[in-house]
Amino acid sequence: MAKSHVERLERGELTCWRVRYGASELLISQQGAQILSYQEDGQPPLIWLSEQAAYRRGQGVRGGVPVCWPWFGNLQRNPQAVQAMHQQPDTAPAHGLVRHIDWQLLGIDSGDDGVDLEFAYSSVTQPLADWPHAAELRLRIRLDGRMHIALTGHNLSETPLAISQALHSYFAVSDIRNVAVEGLHGCRYIETLDDWQTREQAGVLRFNGETDRIYLDTPTELSILDRTWQRRIHLHSSGSQSAVLWNPWIDKAQRLSQFAADAWQGMLCIEHANVMDDIRVLAAGEQHQLSVSLWAEPLSA
Repeated sequence: MAKSHVERLERGELTCWRVRYGASELLISQQGAQILSYQEDGQPPLIWLSEQAAYRRGQGVRGGVPVCWPWFGNLQRNPQAVQAMHQQPDTAPAHGLVRHIDWQLLGIDSGDDGVDLEFAYSSVTQPLADWPHAAELRLRIRLDGRMHIALTGHNLSETPLAISQALHSYFAVSDIRNVAVEGLHGCRYIETLDDWQTREQAGVLRFNGETDRIYLDTPTELSILDRTWQRRIHLHSSGSQSAVLWNPWIDKAQRLSQFAADAWQGMLCIEHANVMDDIRVLAAGEQHQLSVSLWAEPLSA
């Protein structure tokens, strides 16, 4: 019978929760309901957190799993329906409006079969600048030997609500040059580093330079093959048919905040999302859930 334990702590200016279940440990910040780290005892981390991470109010933490909502990336690169939701799209910040504000912790449920935490954000009680719509978000995180993340958006307005979103997950890898992503063969992708051209993935994805791609029509199962660490990280998603894969590589890493010059070697972002032609237009009262489960398995001898 696995034991569970939850404790509140402060990291810099941020209130956080450390969650243990059996051999698993999870760290979550109330700001942005952001998962900061996830690791199994005696194993390399699954979720990457920058060694230079800063824990400041009103500022995102580099790494973990930031929640990007009600849009992902540069708002002006989003479909017009998403841009129209914002009153000042020319000056809107990247990755939406909920990463830098405190969410409400609704509750913690700890039992023999796992630990559940649920956070909520409402634009009715915490209005967002230049985004005059009524919506509620709930993020449920479950630790039970695997980690499960479910983001549910509820349109409380009387008119349709167009959103893009992502669970911006940073995964820890031994060396980005020696890992591969399985499951994307045959998927269309937008190559943002080459004039946003649309291409098609052939075979597994390997990395030999800066990567910033938006994959479309993605399957529910992806995995990260890491032979140096002799493991495969399994990713199972629902409510999503798009994913963003990103690694800054050498040059861009020099320009990133809270990011060591060589940190690009040990991380890979696979961001399960609803972007481009996978955005969601929620009717009045409608809900949508984007979820990801992840776990690691050792490679067979």
